Amino acid sequence: MTLIEQVGRPVEFLLVEDNPGDVRLTREALKDSKVRNNLNVLGDGISALAYLRRDSPYENALRPDIILLDLNLPKMDGREVLSKIKADRALRRIPVVVITSSEAEQDILRTYDLHVNCYVTKPVDLDQFIKVVQSIESFWLTIVQLPMPDESESSSRD
Repeated sequence: MTLIEQVGRPVEFLLVEDNPGDVRLTREALKDSKVRNNLNVLGDGISALAYLRRDSPYENALRPDIILLDLNLPKMDGREVLSKIKADRALRRIPVVVITSSEAEQDILRTYDLHVNCYVTKPVDLDQFIKVVQSIESFWLTIVQLPMPDESESSSRD
């Protein structure tokens, strides 16, 4: 079953992005979606991990179905966030899509070594950016089969 068929509720996205323009464009792309969704946005890596682990002040945060992660973040960069997500038994199955401006082969290789599910380079063109976000949504929500999240697993601490 695809994610949309599995959840029967709005799909939860977590966008970890510090660029307000990219946040706005992502919101716009998902707003026009045919899929009911909630977009939660955090601007740095430390807050993202606190959110995912439901640490204060995020005790009531809903587990995201998909994480959209920028690499160049303040406080803790996206590579370290990705590493911690994939090392955490309770979080590692959440699909993580890196969406970044970096086209560096080193970044691509490193993120795949850290078990990213997908690496996408942000287009500079605004219309193309929206199309990319909509394509990510379409692919991960209507085509890919994912395991159901096990909410009973508690997040382990490093």
